[in-house]
Amino acid sequence: MQPDIANDLLYPEPQFARRGFLSLNGMWEVSLSGGAYRPVRVPYCIESALSGIGETGFVYTLAYRRTFTLPASWRGGRVFLHFGAVDHEARVFVNGAEAGAHAGGYTPFSFEVGPLLREGENLLEVAVRDDVHDNVPSGKQSPKEQSFGCFYTRTTGIWQSVWLEHTPEEYLLSVRYITDAEKGAVRLEVRAQTEKEADFSAEIEYEGRTVGQCAGKVAYAAAFTVPLAEKHLWECGAGRLYRVRLRLGEDEVFSYFGLRDVRYEGKKFLLNGKSVFQRLVLEQGYYPDGVYTPASDENFLADIRAAIELGFNGARLHQKVFDPHYLYLCDRLGFLVWGEYPNWGASYYDLAALPVFLQEWKEAMERDVNRPSVITWCPLNETWADLADTRKERDVRFVDAVYAFTKALDPSRPCVDVSGGMHGHKTDVADYHCYDKYEALEEKMCAAARGEMRFGNMYCAGDGICYAGEPQNMSEFGGIAYGGIRAEPSEYIREQTAWGYETLADEESFVQNYERTAKLLLGCAQLSGFCYTQLYDVEQEQNGLLTYARGQKFSPEGVRRIAEANRAAAAIEEE
Repeated sequence: MQPDIANDLLYPEPQFARRGFLSLNGMWEVSLSGGAYRPVRVPYCIESALSGIGETGFVYTLAYRRTFTLPASWRGGRVFLHFGAVDHEARVFVNGAEAGAHAGGYTPFSFEVGPLLREGENLLEVAVRDDVHDNVPSGKQSPKEQSFGCFYTRTTGIWQSVWLEHTPEEYLLSVRYITDAEKGAVRLEVRAQTEKEADFSAEIEYEGRTVGQCAGKVAYAAAFTVPLAEKHLWECGAGRLYRVRLRLGEDEVFSYFGLRDVRYEGKKFLLNGKSVFQRLVLEQGYYPDGVYTPASDENFLADIRAAIELGFNGARLHQKVFDPHYLYLCDRLGFLVWGEYPNWGASYYDLAALPVFLQEWKEAMERDVNRPSVITWCPLNETWADLADTRKERDVRFVDAVYAFTKALDPSRPCVDVSGGMHGHKTDVADYHCYDKYEALEEKMCAAARGEMRFGNMYCAGDGICYAGEPQNMSEFGGIAYGGIRAEPSEYIREQTAWGYETLADEESFVQNYERTAKLLLGCAQLSGFCYTQLYDVEQEQNGLLTYARGQKFSPEGVRRIAEANRAAAAIEEE
């Protein structure tokens, strides 16, 4: 089995890894808007410094190309070409023949390319089209040429890993883990590409010890329930992962899962039956030199550790589908996350846009459904007046459909239908965003404890959309800039005016405000969690606890006090 974190992170998708792969990351060539080809480093968007391009203006079409040669050992079997993410539309050609196409800027796709390959050198070309004005999901990418407000530098083209993979003729397609934390068992739902029944086996290890096995025949799909000889629960700060070796005939896949259960009971969020307050921080996944993609996985690890040092037990992954390596590190470290979709830019007021939305959201969910760190699905963020039609009545059919689809695809996790915006008729969590100062926030929290929601236009009783006693979560608060404008020199930050909600000039004022705000929220017996905005500055949005370059803003004493405020016991947690 793969024994350590370094080996796991060699493969672009640690959740479903094979030995036979060839990374195509590195130097390619790219043509911008039909211009001359120039060197580009993949997988970094063309706007980034790390790509070697640094073009931050509007570019709507790209043409990538590179050559590759297959390893001599790849004889027989099949060859697949994988892309982690390409924003937004991609058409892929191998040796001049089209291998396939994909639309959606945040989810993986692959094509079988074996029949298109030839001996020796092969030519790979990728034609990309990307326009944030096309009413497509684009998250926080700026619709203006420059960044502004809470919209940042765009991401155009390839921004996650590209790789080739070799498999036997019959191979595994996917595995779904459904864990039973109470009984100490796991159900494996396996899908495979087979012509007839094939021999299948799975071996489960924990810290090198075999703790479960199963074997049988698989013809396209089968399920196996495996009792575990040792029960090790996945918990906050303790990502106890079980390793899995899957075999189908000659195919071999390395995988993992965490044994845990998440649910709400009354107002409480339960992790393995224990009430846990979600002490989350907003994580946007932006990097000064790479935009959507950091220089290395060490940047992922540093961000997670910085959040833990500040007393947070998780993060709300905001308006972006994060890289699998980031999520693997969350799995390893026992770090809770919300899996969100970058819905901004999508026409979620138009039912005609629903099929396109659901297709990419389905791909995102299927990619991440096995990750124990993902404790909540959040398909939509801040749907406001977009849902009101010309009659000024709320139309939440899109929201209701997305919620129902999410629960049908994965009933094992809670789903927030809309974070901080106009809720539909059904949600598992009544969450709200509030950037008010302390006194106004206190008043609203007291009202929420009585079941009165005063956080904007969340509900509309006239349309039959009312608070029904669901668990509550303050999924955004804070937004305070500390120390005034802290824009760091960067060719990406063209607007050097800090954007935020309030500025506190000295550390003591900030820390005191943070301490009493955290105490207020942790003391609310109706509240299951909070999310502070945000972990670090992003371009002109200067309200992070760290700078955009991940520099520390506070003294060691300030960090300690913020961490202690976050870690204090919550009223809703059990003794």
